[in-house]
Amino acid sequence: MSQNIGAGKISIIIPVINEAGNIKGAIATTQPSINIEVIVVDGGSKDNTVEIVQSLGVKVISSSPGRAVQMNAGAVAASGEILLFLHADSRLPTGFDEMIRTALQQPGIVAGAFKLRIDASLLSLRWVEWGVNVRSHFCQMPYGDQAIFVTKAVFQQIGGFPELPIMEDFELMRRLKAKGHITIISTPVVTSARRWLQKGVFKTTLLNQIVIIAYLLGVSPERIRRWYRREKFKRV
Repeated sequence: MSQNIGAGKISIIIPVINEAGNIKGAIATTQPSINIEVIVVDGGSKDNTVEIVQSLGVKVISSSPGRAVQMNAGAVAASGEILLFLHADSRLPTGFDEMIRTALQQPGIVAGAFKLRIDASLLSLRWVEWGVNVRSHFCQMPYGDQAIFVTKAVFQQIGGFPELPIMEDFELMRRLKAKGHITIISTPVVTSARRWLQKGVFKTTLLNQIVIIAYLLGVSPERIRRWYRREKFKRV
């Protein structure tokens, strides 16, 4: 691990496709901060996402679509010693930069993420948050909407995100756990409730669990993705 990680540059990588409504808010939460860069990786947006990013003076690169492919492309373009992967509909807490540097200086820590808070007042979403945070803490298995961070050196050692059509964050965490401890910062990121509200909290949570079980049972990620997308967008 880099010896200057305590003052290391953080490269914040945001994969996007048609996130005109969210990207400005995501970028806003990266400031104020010290020694960071923001790289937005566009996977072929048809709206004005790219124009919004450029108007903010933020670096934008293009890649093939697919979250894992886009995040790997961002990591290649990154100049920081630390990589932070941020979803466009998640918001970083104030002071995230120092929290990350402090966390990565602890012995045995190879990566981490933040606790999750979902931006809606439904009581059922408090239960979802509780479940996510318990899993993250005890199983060391945070997912992408919790703003995963890792040193670039370790990220390169494990070969980056596996370029799967789904479950790329799950598989990344499995690989990282083999390298060392994954820490969870107690201050939460705030993520949009849109994917829970679209389908319903119970159904979304159930779908997510079925996807994990199918993946662990060896069902191909491409097959899972086709099924998941069909369920996600099917009219009830």
